[in-house]
Amino acid sequence: MSQNSFKQIVVKTFVTLAILITIIAVLVGFFALNIRSMIDAGELMGPPPVAVATASVQEMQWPVETAAIGSVSPLRGVILSVESPGIITGLSFSSGSMIEKGDPVIQLDDSSERAELAAAEATAELAKLSLDRSRQLLERQTISQAEFDAADAEYKQAVAQVTNIQAIIDKKRVVAPFDGLLGIRRVNIGQYLNPGDEIVTLVSVDPINVTFFMPQRALSYLKKGLEVKVTSDAFPGETMTGKLGALEARVDEATRMIEVQAKMPNPEGILRVGMFVNVRLDQAPPRSLKTVPGSSVLYASYGNSIYTIEDAEEGEGLVANQKFVKLGERRGDFVEIVEGLELGERIVTDGAFKLYPGAAVLLQDERAPEPKLDPTPKDS
Repeated sequence: MSQNSFKQIVVKTFVTLAILITIIAVLVGFFALNIRSMIDAGELMGPPPVAVATASVQEMQWPVETAAIGSVSPLRGVILSVESPGIITGLSFSSGSMIEKGDPVIQLDDSSERAELAAAEATAELAKLSLDRSRQLLERQTISQAEFDAADAEYKQAVAQVTNIQAIIDKKRVVAPFDGLLGIRRVNIGQYLNPGDEIVTLVSVDPINVTFFMPQRALSYLKKGLEVKVTSDAFPGETMTGKLGALEARVDEATRMIEVQAKMPNPEGILRVGMFVNVRLDQAPPRSLKTVPGSSVLYASYGNSIYTIEDAEEGEGLVANQKFVKLGERRGDFVEIVEGLELGERIVTDGAFKLYPGAAVLLQDERAPEPKLDPTPKDS
């Protein structure tokens, strides 16, 4: 190869490389410009709006309530037992079952008494025949009045004997004295019972009493018929409502407390005798206050806050604004606002944990459940 040919090859190589470098530089610049434009556009657009549910600060009337600790007791309750001794021949109930007035509970062996009853009835029948004959003879003046009176007395004694034996037989059978709930059976077939031996406990369940104590100063508003609300940790979310039924006649001198009894409907048997319950009753007219759903509050050690919804200062749309609040009493799904918000302000109830001051928001109110003042499990 000549020297000129070698130079031409070198020149062509450098020219080709220069062209490739130029093309690459142009492409890199083009893509860099597009990427920068996209970044600038994204910065101008900002983050997407946060979907939230909202509600308004509303005015509610809350009664001024007093709380107490109560105990459930039956309107009627007995320990069933027998009056006459004997061996159990029949059991007509199951432990924990409901029973109606007059239903049989237990039967003792009464075979000997029934034999005595048959003999007594025969004697009474014979005495009745003798009395009838004596009456006819008296009318004919065949016997004296004294003889007739003796026959009459003999008949009455025979009838009394029948009645007495029948009463003994009746005492061999125990029936339910009222409608109620039976407890655990304490006896078995074939067992010998003495008078007073426990058979089973029977208590009425609907309605039922709730007994509690109140300080003497409560006498100013404790009136018969006052509404009483009862809750139990055994049934979270369940609130039972009844009426104040009676007050003890005297205040306890040692504690200055008065015993109060409320009557509660209990159709489902939720309240059981002996249960511990929480009692609430109204002591004054309702007070007016500002409330919000409790789900709207963001709790923090440096202060509790709520996000409100406001119009954006620039452009269209809505933004979130954080406000610190002072909270009051809480009832059900609501909480009282003492300071920090005004009536009618729109607040975030769902999705607040994703917000920051000035964040754009998108309203989706249908996503949140409706708050309740007295929520129940079915509302959750």
